[in-house]
Amino acid sequence: MIITLVIDQYGEDNNGTTMTCRRLSQVLREHGHHVRILAGECSGDEELFETGYCKLPIVYQVCRSQGMVLAKAKMDTIKKACDGADVVHFLLPFKLARKTKEYCDKMGIPTVAAFHCQPENITSTLHLGKSKLANDYLYSRFKKFYDKFSDVHTPSNMMKEQLMIHGYKAQIHSISNGVSSFFKPKHVEKPENLKDKYIILMIGRYSIEKRQDLIIEAVKKSKYEKDIQIILAGKGPWKNYLLEKSSSLTNPVVFGFYTPDELLDVINYSDLYIHSSDAESEAISCIEAFSCGKVPIISDSPLVATNQFALDENCLFKNGNSDSLKEKIDFFIENEDLKNELSKKYIEYGKEFQLDACVSRLEEIFIKVINTANK
Repeated sequence: MIITLVIDQYGEDNNGTTMTCRRLSQVLREHGHHVRILAGECSGDEELFETGYCKLPIVYQVCRSQGMVLAKAKMDTIKKACDGADVVHFLLPFKLARKTKEYCDKMGIPTVAAFHCQPENITSTLHLGKSKLANDYLYSRFKKFYDKFSDVHTPSNMMKEQLMIHGYKAQIHSISNGVSSFFKPKHVEKPENLKDKYIILMIGRYSIEKRQDLIIEAVKKSKYEKDIQIILAGKGPWKNYLLEKSSSLTNPVVFGFYTPDELLDVINYSDLYIHSSDAESEAISCIEAFSCGKVPIISDSPLVATNQFALDENCLFKNGNSDSLKEKIDFFIENEDLKNELSKKYIEYGKEFQLDACVSRLEEIFIKVINTANK
């Protein structure tokens, strides 16, 4: 098939949707498909159709700080990227996607959409993450776009349920974004300066809804505080706040943005993984971590799909509650045997989320919409 993927930002691996799109394009090509990328910028790919970025004052700076920018919608570029495609797949609902969808419908080109932009990720940036009014407004705005599709992909059952609750009309398919087989257990020695530390890791953008502050608060309260080293892998606008928040810890938090090879090592030499977000559509980083055998502690927030990965009650803590998180951290430090048993279970569980199989399921949706359009 000739498949066009439409996404605002493709040039930098600094947000989950872009990284998902990059992995998807790679596997689709490995499966023998011809893949085009339509985006604001597409550096580092084979067949690129670039429209440039919208750089409205304030809006551009705010979006950029969150690791995302919005693409322009240039019709001549849209036509070149879509003409002759067997299917066009949309990963976000913004202006480039809306204009491209209009063109595809006009030309009779089959389309599929994925719901990757959880409204709470946007409203949290505006300190409105817990506002039902604000979140429902965004769900209704996005609905106008997604209701134009017969089939919509969500990366988790939680997101599927949210779309159904908000009255989305399409047939909704819950399929994990999948993780690369690259993420697997391997023996890695801790760095010399961390050899005597109990390392707690979280991977994710530094932003309000990710709640890295809870990890810092929980470790401050832990009886093992002097022995614990927090590593926060990522980058984002909340870094300075987190630096200030963690200044009283015995062991300063390690902040870092890692290459895939470096991240694999960091995961494997860590002792425990925490995913503390208030809102999360899936959290591939958590799957990457437990695929390497790291036992996760996950927020039980109803807006966090990640909590579906809890294989034991001790892998969940009360959303937004640092005391609850502290109890779980101390529990696993004191119960190494149980943690080792769960580690083995998680390695096996991670095999269910292999990227190749997840992409094959998405291909079945592509074939379905193509066959429907050709009837």
